[in-house]
Amino acid sequence: MCGIHLIWGKGANEEAIKTLMESAAHRGPDQSASYSPWPGLWLGVNRLKILHPGPDADQPFWSPDGRSLLIWNGEIYNYKELRDLLQKMGVSFLTHSDTEVVLHWLRIFGAKGLEKLQGMFALAYVDLSAQQVLVARDKNGEKPLYFMQTQETFILSSESRGIAKLTQKKLDQYQLDYYFYLRTPQPGRTFYKGIKEWKPSRFSEIKQHSAFRWDNIPQLAQKELPQNRESFKKLLQKAIEKQFHAEAPVGMMLSGGADSSLLYALWYRSSGRALPTYTIQSEKKHASKYADGNFSASFAKQFPMEHHLIPVDEEVFLRHLEDYLMSLDFPVGDSASFLTWLIGHSAKEDVKVMISGAGADELWGGYQRHRAFDQYLQYQEPLLVLQPLLRSLPLGRKWKKFFEGIDKDPRRTFLNFSALQAIPQDLFTDYERVFDQKLPRYKQMLDFDRQVYLVQDVLKIQDNALMAHGIEGRSPYLDEGLVQFWRSIEDDNVIKEKVWIKELLKELDLSWVAKRSKFGFGLPLQEWLSTEGPFTKKVFTSLKEFGQSHESHFSPQVKALLHHPEKHTTTHFLTLYNMFILGEWLKLQKL
Repeated sequence: MCGIHLIWGKGANEEAIKTLMESAAHRGPDQSASYSPWPGLWLGVNRLKILHPGPDADQPFWSPDGRSLLIWNGEIYNYKELRDLLQKMGVSFLTHSDTEVVLHWLRIFGAKGLEKLQGMFALAYVDLSAQQVLVARDKNGEKPLYFMQTQETFILSSESRGIAKLTQKKLDQYQLDYYFYLRTPQPGRTFYKGIKEWKPSRFSEIKQHSAFRWDNIPQLAQKELPQNRESFKKLLQKAIEKQFHAEAPVGMMLSGGADSSLLYALWYRSSGRALPTYTIQSEKKHASKYADGNFSASFAKQFPMEHHLIPVDEEVFLRHLEDYLMSLDFPVGDSASFLTWLIGHSAKEDVKVMISGAGADELWGGYQRHRAFDQYLQYQEPLLVLQPLLRSLPLGRKWKKFFEGIDKDPRRTFLNFSALQAIPQDLFTDYERVFDQKLPRYKQMLDFDRQVYLVQDVLKIQDNALMAHGIEGRSPYLDEGLVQFWRSIEDDNVIKEKVWIKELLKELDLSWVAKRSKFGFGLPLQEWLSTEGPFTKKVFTSLKEFGQSHESHFSPQVKALLHHPEKHTTTHFLTLYNMFILGEWLKLQKL
């Protein structure tokens, strides 16, 4: 929806805040403004108008008494309910926007009111009387927020690269290892030294820029619901009704798989309204393995929609590569990032909101690693005994990864399954504290994916790739009601392999979708790298240059891959692509 920015302390001036705003202009092409509430504090905002598009809801948004103001990025899906409560308390409204609701809600309830906000947000609420700023990020981490803090200055922004422009930009070389194994920087970090991620569900009431403490937004108490498919269906239908609503054109990323198909089918059955949908279409020679285009075309015959197939091949990738790299706040090692960017590029003239199925796989057990981990839990002892023998067998890449990833510690086993290859001990130590050991083993792993993979990869990609084109991404499966319902579930069997999602598809005469095998959303990297085409030449040349320019930062294993990429196209094609994107991005950033 927007980009928000704040500078407090030394260096806070109009020129500096405009640097942050210009770096994030794509996040809010409809309105921008900056303001200094008191000496030493500057605020800036870039607004993308979704609800109440008129100027009355522009930001910074002021309280009627002039004592407080709000800048924020996001959508509050229960804002009408909160508005009704505020009106009963005597609050008068000048707009129909959720911005005005959030301002009055925080003005009255302060930080305690954050638990009632159901939606996605990153915000800074300024109390001029107390000279205090409340900063908060939503519980799922759907909206990004980054900061840098020194004794003299506190800088906050929706993107890390704007902050880097105001500082002595340096590469945090320790993040290269995390990226090599797990495709992203360490949780809470970026590739820029000293610039950190504001963690999901965190808030702080800051009275001095150089000293503040974090607290967690409390979980909203919820009425207990029967743990069955009907409860899931009602909550999902309610989430769809809220999140498909906007005062701007809405579209949908449609894979033809279970998650997005169910969302669209439920939406159309309840509304009777066709939406524009967007699907990547791979080349015909790769279409059987990368089959989203074929499946979505079949789905479009069953439900009315304005269906758009977006072709991708080596020429399309190379033609858009530089623009894509320039749009990245920082890279995530996942080719779904480029494909999401390509969808946004194709859809930007027609929609301002894009619905996705993000969150369904993480919460409801949709990935191959979840099935692999379930097998590990069932046969843990014999697998550990037989592991030395099994690892020596001439097996395919997936089975080799499975047997090499097995460890006596279930947490490390799951992390190995999640990583591109088995991780070293020091990296595991940094991640093991994330696992909530109060949960059952299987749900513990889904919760890890919710906290780490969903935030660091899926949601970062969605926000970065769509906001590059001024499009807001929404994820109904992450609705507050659904996530709280998921938290309450005690039976692991109903959160495995998306049981309820598939059963609902069958109810809607979509059994063929429910039975579809899981296809990864990505480029045909192994196929492209197995030829000597322009993509391969570009990747190999770039990797060798990257290996030379940053040689001192890499382990012998990484150096071997970068210096001789042609030897690893069968076993490490994902890693080759990821390191290629990182190297090209670092070159553009002069890091």
